[in-house]
Amino acid sequence: MTNPVQMELSRRDLLISSAATIAASGTVASPIAAQSMGNDMDYRTSTNYKTQVSFTVNGEKQQLNVDNRTTLLDALREHLHLTGTKKGCDHGQCGACTVLIDGRRINACLTLAVMHEGDNVTTIEGLGAPGDLHPMQAAFVKHDGFQCGYCTPGQICSAVAALEEIKTNIPSHATTDLMQQAEISDAEIRERMSGNLCRCGAYSNILDAIVEVAEARP
Repeated sequence: MTNPVQMELSRRDLLISSAATIAASGTVASPIAAQSMGNDMDYRTSTNYKTQVSFTVNGEKQQLNVDNRTTLLDALREHLHLTGTKKGCDHGQCGACTVLIDGRRINACLTLAVMHEGDNVTTIEGLGAPGDLHPMQAAFVKHDGFQCGYCTPGQICSAVAALEEIKTNIPSHATTDLMQQAEISDAEIRERMSGNLCRCGAYSNILDAIVEVAEARP
C-alpha cells in the first residue's frame, strides 16, 4: 500500500517541477512575443501593404492610397466621407451598404477597394440630390418607403439596379418563363429585393414605390 506521506511528497514535487517548466517557457517566449508585437506595428505603418487605387465615384475621379484590407464600404465612408452608404451587419446580409459598380449592385462591405481599379462607382449621393431627386428617391418619399431611413440608401440603389436587371432580361428565381422577357410583378420585385432588409417593415411601401417607377419607364 502506498504511503500517504510519499504520495504527498510526490504531488509537491510534481507541482514544483510544473511551475519551473512554465516559468522557463515564459522566459523563452517573451522575446518572441515582443518581436511579434513589433512586426504588427511594422505591418500597420509599412507602405508595402498599401495600394494606390483609382476609380470614378459619382462622376468624379478619385485616387486613394489604402491599406489592402480596406473594404470599398470603408473607403467610401472613411476616406471619401460619403456616409450615405450605411454599414449595417458588415457581413453582406442586410444590404444597407449596396452601391452600384458599373451599373450593377454590390454589397460594398464584401469587396475590397483595391479590386475596383478603373471602375465606375455610384452611391446614393450620386443618384440624386435635394431638389433634383432620382425618380426612385422621389417614389420612396411619395409612398413613405422608409421609417428610420437607415437601410433606405441601399434599398434605393438596389431597386434601381433591379429594374435594370429586368429590363436587360436577367432572370431571377421568381421568373416564370426563362424564354420570355422578364415581367414586372410583385413576386419578381420581392425576389430581387430579398437581399435588402428593412427592420422597420416598410416592405409594402417599398414595393409600391418600385412598381410606380417601373411602370413609368419607357
